[in-house]
Amino acid sequence: MARIHTVIGLMSGTSMDGVDVALIDTDGTTVSRFGPFRTYAFSAADREIVRSAVAEARTVAAREERPAAMARAETMVTERHAEAVERFLSDFQLSGETIEAIGFHGQTVFHDPARALTIQLGDGAALADRLGMTVVWDMRADDMAAGGQGAPLAPAYHRALAETAGFSGPSAFINIGGVANITWIGSDGTLIAFDCGPGNALIDDWMQEKTGRAYDPDGSVARSGAPPDVALLEELLTDVYFRAPP
Repeated sequence: MARIHTVIGLMSGTSMDGVDVALIDTDGTTVSRFGPFRTYAFSAADREIVRSAVAEARTVAAREERPAAMARAETMVTERHAEAVERFLSDFQLSGETIEAIGFHGQTVFHDPARALTIQLGDGAALADRLGMTVVWDMRADDMAAGGQGAPLAPAYHRALAETAGFSGPSAFINIGGVANITWIGSDGTLIAFDCGPGNALIDDWMQEKTGRAYDPDGSVARSGAPPDVALLEELLTDVYFRAPP
């Protein structure tokens, strides 16, 4: 019987809303238990720091570069993740000694698969030192170098969810974050996974620019809109992207 590992996953997405913390038990293939989870919000000042880093990241040529705004954001992101883990352990009365590893995604500030360039802010070594725990981080680089689109864990996790749920046939997962991605799981376990376009990021940017709010609460602004322009949608769907191999 495969050994079960208790791990914590950390995520701060392109929505810039905060740090998601989740605990699971897994044998590396399936999820044997979903533990507690919680989001610890970024402050408005934190979000502005990240936005400045996103703007600056467009000017860099290598993922290791850390000019002023990005360096400041990396320090903040690392601190907020450390605080989130400490609060999570306290909130759910967990001992750090029971956690075998922490998966630290970091904050994406630039992502261009066509250039094989992706930049995540967050100092995994500093996080490990502060928490005194094993931290796994900088997960995207090898996937990009191998021709992937920089999300190596999402399809593996989706397959684990399918196996845990007992799905026997082909399955598809659509993950709509700041950017949307699709995972296709064949009946033989074959994975096809790729980014499929914008998710919430463009809506969040529009809301910030037009209303000063970080997102569209309960989709209220979206619901006030007109029905889709079918002719325009059909024209957009003729783009060469939709004929590209997944």
